[in-house]
Amino acid sequence: MGLYVKELVKSYGEKVVVDHLSFSMEKPGVYALLGTNGAGKTTSIRMTLGMLVRDSGEVLFNGEPLSTERVNVGYLAEERGLYPKITLMDQMLYFASLKKVPKKEAEKRIKYWAERLKLEEYFYPQPIGKKKPKPFRAEQLSKGNQQKVQLMATLISDPEIIILDEPLSGLDPVNTNLFRDIIHEEAAKNKYIIMSSHQMSTIEEFCSDLTILNRGKTVLQGNLNEIKKSYGRVNLFVKSDDDISSYVEKLGLNVTEVTPEYTKIKLSSESQANELLGELVKNNVSVVRFELAEPSLHEIFVEKVGQVNEEE
Repeated sequence: MGLYVKELVKSYGEKVVVDHLSFSMEKPGVYALLGTNGAGKTTSIRMTLGMLVRDSGEVLFNGEPLSTERVNVGYLAEERGLYPKITLMDQMLYFASLKKVPKKEAEKRIKYWAERLKLEEYFYPQPIGKKKPKPFRAEQLSKGNQQKVQLMATLISDPEIIILDEPLSGLDPVNTNLFRDIIHEEAAKNKYIIMSSHQMSTIEEFCSDLTILNRGKTVLQGNLNEIKKSYGRVNLFVKSDDDISSYVEKLGLNVTEVTPEYTKIKLSSESQANELLGELVKNNVSVVRFELAEPSLHEIFVEKVGQVNEEE
């Protein structure tokens, strides 16, 4: 049972775009596919869905080759694709019909998602005076609202597998929170969700497992918590009402960031943190914050991708 991507390969001429990509989701959840621009994420997603012919490899879902004719899949592509001149309601009914959702059920779901995504005024415009309201077309909406319509199209069939390629790109903070809430809700329904995003904080919020690609190759893969634990607590955040720079310099510590809220120090071992704390206490330095932390996903990503590129 589960979703298994095995040894996907795609080349264009002599250029290998995806080089033997494998990963698995043995149970529902959110899986992250990360990489720089051109790393092969979107190509991998399209091969997974059968939209792009694979040179080799296979994708299985519950023991059988994944087919969008057999399995209900929702795909929010990075390149948005609404029909600009067609009314929103007609588009959504059309997308629902492609997924074999009966019209009455589709109308019910459209109403739900219009309310959930705060799009009622565009799907159900109210008359102005005695004039009959004109239905809204996609081209009349802002980019953010178009993105919400596309999320509705992705979820209208209540898919088992959801693919989200840069779902939060270009959204304002309010709509970003709305999308986050909906992704949490879908994950709670035991869906299989694959997410690609450049926003590392978003990945850390949703995903327990991940693959990082660089130029088509897998450079890191596994459980995010386990990956972080393997690095240890190498970041130290210190906030003090006093100047601590002399104590940091005395111990030869590596300061990587200074803000009004903290001084961030990169450690080679946790014993360095104990040494610094001992110095501060001994000299009666006021300590407001003293926190050891594992590296962020952003730091790990930069290190892994940069390390590979340097080696090449």
